[in-house]
Amino acid sequence: MQIVRHSEQTLKTALKSKNPVLVSQYEKLDAGEQRLMNEAFQPASDLFGPITLHSPDWITSHPEAPQDFEQFFSDPYRKTPTPDKRSIYIQSIGSLGNTRLISEEYIKWLTGYCKAYFYGLRVKLLEPVPVSATRCSFRVKENTQNLQIHAGDILKFLKKKKPENAFCIVEITMIDLYPRDSWNFVSGQASDRWYSFFWHC
Repeated sequence: MQIVRHSEQTLKTALKSKNPVLVSQYEKLDAGEQRLMNEAFQPASDLFGPITLHSPDWITSHPEAPQDFEQFFSDPYRKTPTPDKRSIYIQSIGSLGNTRLISEEYIKWLTGYCKAYFYGLRVKLLEPVPVSATRCSFRVKENTQNLQIHAGDILKFLKKKKPENAFCIVEITMIDLYPRDSWNFVSGQASDRWYSFFWHC
């Protein structure tokens, strides 16, 4: 297990920006909102605590080049909501728990989290569907005998389900996923062509 901690200077370097658009947005925040944002600069903050990596972990086994907020904000491929596309749709596939009550509680928690994290966007639930309704390719993993459904097929399914006013559509499932025959599994996958993605819980 590894705990990732960053110094105050590292956080400021990663998060501060001289971009006039971002500076203007920050200056429009009220005092309380600015205090909340400034908590990100405090290494010991209760709101922005250290990240614990459990080994083996995807991040440690699949290292990626670092990206600070300025690089993220300036990315020409970054998607932003528009007045007519401000809704996040959540599509669940298969059961998310041992009982219907557990599944409903999980969806309720996830919806609340999305509303808080993506403040300003609407979060809407689509009717849950069984795996059979997706018509996705599947396989049974030999060593575990667990059902796995093909990730690319799920993205195609989501493309057909995506409403016109959607900023994005997200699918969640407790079923194992695989992107290609040579892979054991995948935790999640996205398509930036029409901005839909799924996440394996």
